[in-house]
Amino acid sequence: MANNEKKGFTHEKIETNSFLMIVLILVVVSFGGLVEIVPLFFQKSTTQPIEGLKPYTALQQAGRDIYLREGCYNCHSQMIRPFKAETLRYGHYSVAGESVFDHPFQWGSKRTGPDLARVGERYSDEWHRIHLINPRDLVPESVMPGYPWLEKTLVNAEKMPAHLRALKIAGVPYTDEEIKNAANDVYGKTEMEAMIAYLQVLGTALKQ
Repeated sequence: MANNEKKGFTHEKIETNSFLMIVLILVVVSFGGLVEIVPLFFQKSTTQPIEGLKPYTALQQAGRDIYLREGCYNCHSQMIRPFKAETLRYGHYSVAGESVFDHPFQWGSKRTGPDLARVGERYSDEWHRIHLINPRDLVPESVMPGYPWLEKTLVNAEKMPAHLRALKIAGVPYTDEEIKNAANDVYGKTEMEAMIAYLQVLGTALKQ
């Protein structure tokens, strides 16, 4: 009796063998992911800082840590997309070179509140202070919660040198002097001051 069984991979064999199908799907997805992701590591526009970009100061970095701790990213993106409606409202669209020192970066599309990519220097420090304590004092329809405790809590100065040292290992070009002085730079500063310092620098490196 002739053996009519087909050898090798056939649609029938793949579709009737769940383990084989899973393995082949993983191979295809992995290959596709590598083809799309790996080239980005060698593309200068995504790995090189824009001209004039500087690492956050110790106080600004402390403010960024508080921003992440309080979950501000759950309602605010920091990514302006290249659409006219967005650039008219927020300013120049975001470029990857602005975020190379951010670990992790804050790009995204979640906007319960407005995008903050270029909020730096748009409002005064006092405006931010009032807004963070009780947003409805300035924006009556706001659903943002208040953060009054930031004004009463001091930044943890002791942890800043180690934090900046870790960021240097990750590629942020901090100098040894900046790391050494990090604790003194934030000593006695409130978390409110740190948060405002961070917000005031957002988007200011790209000259529009």
